[in-house]
Amino acid sequence: MRGLVIVLLAAVTAFAADEPWTKVRDLKSGTELRIFKKGGMHPILAKMEEANPDSLIIVLKNEELAIPKDQIDRIDYRPLKTGGRVTKETRSTVETADAKTAAESPNNVPGETTSSSTNYVFNSQPDFQTIYRRPPPEPKK
Repeated sequence: MRGLVIVLLAAVTAFAADEPWTKVRDLKSGTELRIFKKGGMHPILAKMEEANPDSLIIVLKNEELAIPKDQIDRIDYRPLKTGGRVTKETRSTVETADAKTAAESPNNVPGETTSSSTNYVFNSQPDFQTIYRRPPPEPKK
């Protein structure tokens, strides 16, 4: 019984250790990545091509590059945004003026007044989110 518990615990630990890399493997090709390499000063900005169990293949300036998994400290990805870069917002209001209100207005005309305004909002890109961190080394026995 004790042996079964140890085997089950080892299997759960192995599965949990590989789970973050599984999330990297599930990213779509073309996803924007920010990769922090072991000992590197600056992150690498690239597009995801594919991830296999041993390495991450990226596109950097129209050139494919493979980075071994053991050289990666952290991977951040930029989620795909929905909608376009520019959003148009239009607001229209209709006001009805009676004779009393019209007498106070500069035009002195009773009836409906319509106003409309249009704004264009430029959407920024979403922030990077961390998807993978290299697990800490296992303690030595």
